[in-house]
Amino acid sequence: MSENQNEPREYDAVRGGQSSIPVNAAVLGGIPGVKSRLASPIIEVRIAALSEALKYGEAGLDLIIQALHGESMQVKFAAYLLLKDRDDLKIKAQFQDYLPTFEFDVITVDAQGKENSRRKSSAHYLREDLGNGVVLEMVYIPGGTFMMGSPATESGIYDSESPQHQVTVPTLYAGKYPITQAQYEAVMGNNPSYFMGEKRPVESVSWHEAVAFCRKLSEKTGKIYRLLSQAEWEYACRAGTTTPFYFGNTITPDLVNYNGNYPYGAAPKGLARGTTMDVGSFPPNPFGLYDMHGEVWEWCSDKWHINYDGAPIDGSSWETGTSNCRVLRGGSWYNYAVFCRAARRDCLCAGHSYRCRGFRVAVALTVPSSLSSL
Repeated sequence: MSENQNEPREYDAVRGGQSSIPVNAAVLGGIPGVKSRLASPIIEVRIAALSEALKYGEAGLDLIIQALHGESMQVKFAAYLLLKDRDDLKIKAQFQDYLPTFEFDVITVDAQGKENSRRKSSAHYLREDLGNGVVLEMVYIPGGTFMMGSPATESGIYDSESPQHQVTVPTLYAGKYPITQAQYEAVMGNNPSYFMGEKRPVESVSWHEAVAFCRKLSEKTGKIYRLLSQAEWEYACRAGTTTPFYFGNTITPDLVNYNGNYPYGAAPKGLARGTTMDVGSFPPNPFGLYDMHGEVWEWCSDKWHINYDGAPIDGSSWETGTSNCRVLRGGSWYNYAVFCRAARRDCLCAGHSYRCRGFRVAVALTVPSSLSSL
């Protein structure tokens, strides 16, 4: 047999285990075998082939880079995990072409709401073309573990935010902004909003209508779009912070669209706009997500429960129970600052809508256990 690792071995006996390849299957080895499996219609087989490609030096590396060109976000993401810590300039250029980044400022404030720090950051994102110049931007949210709910010391907490508990959230992509009116109309063909404006968030949508949007968007793109679970939403909102807001212990109308007549903590009173604003008008959180506090309440997938007793700890949607209401998060232009905290939960019957309620979408990524620690 040839000693050249790029030459195909006659056959490798491969056992299933973590792989999707059938137990005891005979699998063509070497680079030809990797190429063969990368052509599989089964995403899990393609992802496993990418991991194997690392064994084959530059030839294997080229195959992983080529996977960044593919249509499957799961395969793209697996390739990204395998390449992200390499310093090769050729690889970095590919990231910008196929998993581009955007830059933003991360701001924190003191107890009175005055800016006390500002730093540059960046995040990866994907662009979804909805037609007629309308684009949906989805931001990469790295998986992790956090404490969900309010600590007992936080001002203005509700029983529904307790007990505080540890949750592990898998990696996902989340909408950079709440769904806009232009995006909603591009998918659904209508615009139910009260405050009109293409770049303003769509509002006056029920939970059922938000789910219908996700279904049609999935059909349009071939990806599985959905609402965020409330655990995903809070994890994405906090973005590694533990304060009531991702800006710190309070907010001001310069940072968030809410009713500034009713501040939080030691912040002064401020502007109450009484309307939505164009998405992205205010600074983002450390993950690069905009308008997670205020602007519009965002529908989540979960059924309503009065507290967190028995809640999932894996980031999944809480679908047990008999409530006809669904969870809303984030507060809105209409609400006092206390309602805009990261931990605050609200609910509404799934068929109801109002001019301060919208939604954001997510795409989950299946990450094999062999890549989860990368």
